[in-house]
Amino acid sequence: MPQTQHRNPDAVTGGRMPAGSDVQPKKKFGLAAFAQRAVYGVAYAALFMGCLVHGRIATALFVAIMAALCCQEFFRMVRLDGKVPNEPIGLLNTVLFPLAALGRSELIFLVMSLLMVEVGLWYVSSPRTRIADVCVTLFGPIYTGFMLSSVVLTRGSLNGNAGALLSVGVCATLWLSDSFAYMVGSKLGRHKMVPKISPNKSWEGFIGGLAGGVLVWVILWFTGWYRMELWFAVLTGAIITCLGVIGDLIESRMKRAVGVKDSGNLMPGHGGMLDRTDSLIFGGMAAFLILTLRGII
Repeated sequence: MPQTQHRNPDAVTGGRMPAGSDVQPKKKFGLAAFAQRAVYGVAYAALFMGCLVHGRIATALFVAIMAALCCQEFFRMVRLDGKVPNEPIGLLNTVLFPLAALGRSELIFLVMSLLMVEVGLWYVSSPRTRIADVCVTLFGPIYTGFMLSSVVLTRGSLNGNAGALLSVGVCATLWLSDSFAYMVGSKLGRHKMVPKISPNKSWEGFIGGLAGGVLVWVILWFTGWYRMELWFAVLTGAIITCLGVIGDLIESRMKRAVGVKDSGNLMPGHGGMLDRTDSLIFGGMAAFLILTLRGII
């Protein structure tokens, strides 16, 4: 197993903002920047929705790749904080979580158990490994692979068009709420939510985002394909939207802690994959649990 390295938190400072700084880099606005952001955003959404419509296996493969990229970016951030995660163990189990969701639910707990054993053996065999390194190695796969496996579980819960539309609806809830929050917040935003963590978020934008998220579930209810009442659809859309905002704030807090603007640069105009997926990590799991407990899936 790989040996850990000495911590040197001052060794990597290039391209970083001071941790906790309130100074935000100026954003580039303009037609070219907007077009670039739109192209990458549409391409990502189209590929994701295409996999969801195609079926469980395509969804699991896409989510596994997406989760691995998110976990890699998370490990990059914690290295900036002086932690030394075991990336081979972390990334392997991150990929296994969504793939395990294709089978029986017990397989997910098997992957969780194997992750614990692997990290435990690594800790025992490497005297220079600290408990903090163990914690971030465990947290990375659980935060990304385990949580995102809910998308695979939701997609596989119903066959045919009903399953495809429901899983697309879960993702669309977070995408549309984000768009509504941006549009309303940029025009009407006056009252900041958490200025020290995410200065651009406002309560006005949050309300706009709620409207967008609820709209998706009203449409799902209107189809008549699912055994849900209108009040439940409205409540579900609101809860998923709120959990998506929490997921966004958690990742923003991480970036603030290590002094970076984006988790990566995979998608120009959007940042890294984790920047694009942070709301789905919590919103997707919330959707799966709510729909399961209600007996809809």
